[in-house]
Amino acid sequence: MLDFFGTIGGAIMAPLYYVISAVLVGFHKLFGSLFGEASGVAWVLSIIGLTLVIRMALIPLFVKQIKSSRNMQLIQPKVRELQKKYGHDREKLAQETMKLYKDSGTNPFASCLPILLQMPIFLALFRLIDQAAKDPSHERGLMTKELNTQFGDAIFLGAKISDTFLNTDDIGVRVLAAFLVLAMTATTFLTQRQLMSKNMPADALSGPYAQQQKMLLYVLPVVFAVGGIAFPVGVLFYWTTSNLWTMGQQFYVIRNNPAPGTPAAEAKEERDRAKAARKGVKTASQLEEERLAAEAEARRAEKSETRQQPQRQTKAQRTKKKKR
Repeated sequence: MLDFFGTIGGAIMAPLYYVISAVLVGFHKLFGSLFGEASGVAWVLSIIGLTLVIRMALIPLFVKQIKSSRNMQLIQPKVRELQKKYGHDREKLAQETMKLYKDSGTNPFASCLPILLQMPIFLALFRLIDQAAKDPSHERGLMTKELNTQFGDAIFLGAKISDTFLNTDDIGVRVLAAFLVLAMTATTFLTQRQLMSKNMPADALSGPYAQQQKMLLYVLPVVFAVGGIAFPVGVLFYWTTSNLWTMGQQFYVIRNNPAPGTPAAEAKEERDRAKAARKGVKTASQLEEERLAAEAEARRAEKSETRQQPQRQTKAQRTKKKKR
């Protein structure tokens, strides 16, 4: 039975080995010509190049993730209303909640897609590095025996790319691995904290979704820290680079397209006002405020004019006035 599942898993991973090794070997040809084919610098830069290619390919999913996360934040008041209304009936609550997700175009699982799709890639890179160190003659994808030997033996800052924190007694290797584990953990924490502190409305900071985000804020870094000590140095470079990309990408989105009613939205409005003031023009929000103020003033003037208009007299009142 285990052999059967192993065969299925190998068949699923085989295309990934070809795709990842093709990108890795392509970058290695470029950087190998500059730093030497067996150079650790060339292989580390190739891993970073692979990471950037993967993250660029995942940009459409990241956009969906941002939209879904924003929708989840904005519908939290409605979710709380449903919980108050149907709290006694779990089945009805689940039905109404799913209907709300559907009507608002929100997929609660979309925020997990980028990290879920990266896991097979992460596993494939882990297996390529591990296999290169243990048995270079076992070729996977486009990694030949010669490339496996170079990859497994490549040294960067005194550490082999295939070394882990646990499988070495070299203090220098452990320091580098520990630094990368801490960098991976810190970037995971800061990315999640950036989202919660700057791009979540005040009314979305309570309720089940907020609790889930707070849990992820502390649980994910711990998971990566515990698992990271078993990751090869090359994999740690991949994951840290991926986290840095996520931080930069998220910072750009929050700064330029923040969710309404968040601290980031207020900061953007202040920047837009300052920029418009320097150019001597008005922002879209200022023009909208003036339009609404003008409409309100027009309604007040219309009501005032209606109150001041003389009351129309009846025919009997006019006849009585003439007799006088």
